[in-house]
This record gives sequence, structure tokens and C-alpha cells, in this order.
Amino acid sequence: MQTKRKVAVRVDEAPDEKQRNGKSEAILRAAAKVFAQSGYFNAKVSDVARTAGVADGTVYLYFKNKDDLLTSIFSWAMGEFLARARAELAGIANAKDKLLSFAKLHFSLFEQERDIAVVFQIELRQSAKFMEQFSTTYLAEYLQMLREIIEEGQQVGVFRSALNSKFVAKLLFGLLDEMATNWVLSHNNHSLTAMAEPVLDVFFNGVSTNHA
Repeated sequence: MQTKRKVAVRVDEAPDEKQRNGKSEAILRAAAKVFAQSGYFNAKVSDVARTAGVADGTVYLYFKNKDDLLTSIFSWAMGEFLARARAELAGIANAKDKLLSFAKLHFSLFEQERDIAVVFQIELRQSAKFMEQFSTTYLAEYLQMLREIIEEGQQVGVFRSALNSKFVAKLLFGLLDEMATNWVLSHNNHSLTAMAEPVLDVFFNGVSTNHA
């Protein structure tokens, strides 16, 4: 009686998480470049695919549509920023130094990723749908990180304890956000990162010479 041999059938494994993340990031970078150059409303998914060096259908394997690409750029970039900020601030004890490092990181990442800066400061602001989601997602986490630093300073007397930390966090975000927008519109005629110290100096010390 013959024994049947088992024949091994090769099954291609699906891309692992690292491969998927790598392809997804490449597509998002391509989308940021296309949106920054052409404007979100004028851009096409086919333009993104061509820039990323993939077929149109490949983009749809990772993202539902152009709106999904736009919001995913924000989620991906903010996730990267927040993770890096937590790591870098963990070793800093002084609250003022933490805020200065936070601001420098915010600005330096925009300088390193100009396409993403343009998408953040210009293109994303034109989407009402995005703006509704903006304050309830990663921005809330961004502001919470600022609030925690401010409250640390309040506890040790570095910052005025009577101030509302939520208000102060939003105030600082507004300063950083406006400087970033001005830098994008100026087409890199000055260093954005170099503005962190002057901005924080005004934030900490105000504009009055009378501190009584």
C-alpha cells in the first residue's frame, strides 16, 4: 500500500506590520508633497500614487480616499511628534526648559518637513470636516502635554498658580501656530527654530518693563 506524500503548498504571507507601516508612510509623504505643491483641492489620488511610485490601487489598499489621506497625514505626523516630545522632555526637570524644548521641537520638525508644514498650516485649515476633528484628537493630547508642564511649573512656583493652565496652554499653542504659519508663507526666508527662544521669552516675561 502506497503512502501518500503530503505536498507542502506555499502560501504567501501578508505584509507584516513593519512593511505596511513603511508603505503607508511613503504614501503619506508623497501625499504631503502633492498637497503642498498643488493644493489639496487640485490634487488627485493618481498624482499621489505617481509621486509615491505605486499603482493607484495600492493607495486605496491603505487609504479610503483623498480625505482619508489628508487626515492621516495629520494623525501620523502628530503621533510622531508627540512620541518624540515625550521622549525628549522626560529627562528635563525645569518647566521653563521643557516648554522651550517643546517649542524648538515643534519648529524644527516643521523645518525638516516643509511639505508637512504646508499641509498643517494651510491645506488642513480649509477642511471644515478636519477642523471639527482637530480639537478632539491629537491636538487635545498636544495641549494636555503643555498643560502638564505648566502645572508642574505652578506647583514649584515658576509660573503663577492663579492662571488657568488650559488657557495658558492654548495661548502658547496660538503663538507657536502663528509663527509657523508666518514661516510657511514667507517661503523659508528665516530660521523657524531660531524663533523659539524669542517667542518663549515674550511668553515668559511679557512686553512690559515693569514687573512690579
